[in-house]
Amino acid sequence: MSELAARPSHAVVGTPMAHESASQHATGTAVYTDDLAARRHDALTAWPVPSEHAHALVTIDVRQALSVPGVVRVLTVDDVPGHNDAGVKDDEPLFPSEAMFHGQALAWVLGETPEAARLGAAAVEVGYEPLPSILTVPEAIEAGSFQGIPRTIRRGEPEAALATAPHVFEGISEVGGQEHFSLEAQASLAHVDSEGQVFVECSTQHPSETQEIVAHVLGVPNNRVTVQCLRMGGGFGGKEMQPHGFAAVAALGSVLTGRPVRLRLNRTQEFTMTGKRHPFHLAWKAGFDDDGHILALSTTLTADGGWSLDLSEPVMGRALCHVDSAYWIPNFVAHGRVAKTHKTSQTAFRGFGGPQGMFVIENILGRVAPVLGIDPATLRRRNFYEPGQTTPYGQPVRHAERLHDIWRQVRDGSDFDERRAAVAEFNARHPDAKRALAITPVKFGISFTLTAYNQAGALVHVYKDGSVLINHGGTEMGQGLHTKMLQVAATALGVEVASVRLAPTRTDKVPNTSATAASSSADLNGGAVKDACEQIRDRMAAVAARMLGIDERDVRFGRGRVSGLRPTGPSLGFAEVANAAYDARVQLWAAGFYRTEGLHWDTEAMQGSPFKYFSYGAAATEVEVDGFTGATRILRVDIVHDVGDTLSPLIDLGQIEGGYVQGVGWLTLEELRWDTGDGPGRGRLLTQSASTYKLPSFSEMPEVFNVGLFERATEDGVVYGSKAVGEPPLMLAFSAREAIREAVAAFGPGGHSVELASPATPEAVFRAIRDARRAAEGVAADAQAGPEPELMPVDR
Repeated sequence: MSELAARPSHAVVGTPMAHESASQHATGTAVYTDDLAARRHDALTAWPVPSEHAHALVTIDVRQALSVPGVVRVLTVDDVPGHNDAGVKDDEPLFPSEAMFHGQALAWVLGETPEAARLGAAAVEVGYEPLPSILTVPEAIEAGSFQGIPRTIRRGEPEAALATAPHVFEGISEVGGQEHFSLEAQASLAHVDSEGQVFVECSTQHPSETQEIVAHVLGVPNNRVTVQCLRMGGGFGGKEMQPHGFAAVAALGSVLTGRPVRLRLNRTQEFTMTGKRHPFHLAWKAGFDDDGHILALSTTLTADGGWSLDLSEPVMGRALCHVDSAYWIPNFVAHGRVAKTHKTSQTAFRGFGGPQGMFVIENILGRVAPVLGIDPATLRRRNFYEPGQTTPYGQPVRHAERLHDIWRQVRDGSDFDERRAAVAEFNARHPDAKRALAITPVKFGISFTLTAYNQAGALVHVYKDGSVLINHGGTEMGQGLHTKMLQVAATALGVEVASVRLAPTRTDKVPNTSATAASSSADLNGGAVKDACEQIRDRMAAVAARMLGIDERDVRFGRGRVSGLRPTGPSLGFAEVANAAYDARVQLWAAGFYRTEGLHWDTEAMQGSPFKYFSYGAAATEVEVDGFTGATRILRVDIVHDVGDTLSPLIDLGQIEGGYVQGVGWLTLEELRWDTGDGPGRGRLLTQSASTYKLPSFSEMPEVFNVGLFERATEDGVVYGSKAVGEPPLMLAFSAREAIREAVAAFGPGGHSVELASPATPEAVFRAIRDARRAAEGVAADAQAGPEPELMPVDR
């Protein structure tokens, strides 16, 4: 086992610990970015002037707004001293002359109060010269409206294999987007200090990039801008790129007025102005042998990127790398491209394209299983990766045997076969309600596919009294990263976790940080924190060795004490050694660094090993579907998930539960709708609030929810043998979608293949039930009419 993965005795990691801010969250005392702004009585409020067209040339007249009481200034393109761009691809003008989506901010009004700023924004006169707009992926495909660089992953000879496969199926599927709906909306507070430093409090997952964009817009070097993220009230990827422009507006306003400027979107603005999970259009063709083995797959993925690139290219890259999911596909080709439409610029969302990629193969297996006459669970298991096999992009599937073990544990622990028999009995007795129990796997790659991002830094201070202060480059959005870092530091230094404090993330403490994203933050920042702590511990060990009269190699740290190898020998308090180290002029702080080893990726060829490891999991979900309404109840969920040797079990269990429920929301409830008509509201988002956009609530929670961590799962080469947990559990929710599909099929004849829309809302499920019943009626009518020649349910 590597030194990075090894755990000492009395480790704090691996012990159940509440979230470090749990009590503040529960009592409402946790402070967020806009809470800081509310304490500043001199802060101005920024309010957007939104476009009323999906695509138009615009002119701005601010004169009427300046006469509104309380309006201090209106920010336009003429006020930008640096570069008028809020992105990293030079395709996101902060103050546009061409509106690219309905609701896009064209200018920003600064007011003494939110109401003054709102009234001032309403008074700004905007002239429009409407232009043609593209709102759907099929429209973009027809118009040839694409952006970025298309990519392809290929293995074997899929065209030849499809030409000779005994069973070939093809189709077109669409999977919808998803609103992040973080409890805390986008928020920034900027001010200029006495030395001319621009200081921005920002709810951002990527403080260093926010710093860069703010400096870019202001035309100053990065060292003139400091960005701090205290904590976020949720992020889910929506605060990786999207906050930069809002922070730049607040900073620009503060520089120009000399006063603090707050910018916080309300819920409607959050819906209409910010990017979402990418909707995907999926064209596919798959070949199988008589036993159900996948012989070949050819697919084209088209993502709706919205009006600018944002993170659409890497999202597509990860989607292509996850089309295979947990399945061996010997002949494979997947093409990926990004459509340009006149909608919000779609962005990162938990899973980062992986869920949309996996949707392809899970949807195919669910649709073809009844036609092949093979149980869906059997069909999936039959196509699992085996040890020694590689992905279509050439990475060995290490620990593939874990997938098999997890699958077996879920089946056994959920009483899968016995409950399926009970489901069949229920369905036989209930003509207007059907149940189903489905099981699906997850294999998800962990690391940024952009290799340069796989690095992190940390700054650790040990004070003379033995207390410890940590700064690291990751941000806390409720996922428990800070909790894990406290446990890592306490373990590495051998102290109680109560003696460790974690300071807010800020760019003047740890520079050039990567985004808190890709499920890699505990791996990266944990490695950096451990490195810094071990530097300090090794220096202190030399001091302790002299005090104890032993060899420094024999010094041990644990539970706040420092001792030698003999359990009954003398020991010293950690604080005592820290104070002695100070007296001996020994450095008690350190900068730690970590880089992920073993990664290589050729973006042009789409080949290599982009991931440090794969996270595995499986879920079995039982549902009941109402034949009258299409409404679905989740009765029971059983999950086993691989998090390596957990750093913090309560945190990991919460992430698995939350990820599953968020995935269920994406696949069964949350539907984004835009006005695609030709009227004056074309391009307007119709689902602008919780009243029209259905989120999972307590009523959608499973009645029985069993979650277990896969044991004896040390991941060598990762901090204390752990694995990531943020994104992979979301894809466990495919089991819910597939259970709904099987329940709908129970309304139809045997062998009926259910085509299920995504999200599988009650309306979509009802339509699928209607189709199944019609198919059953057709079979009954055919039986009465006598036998007819059998038609192949495939294209050959």
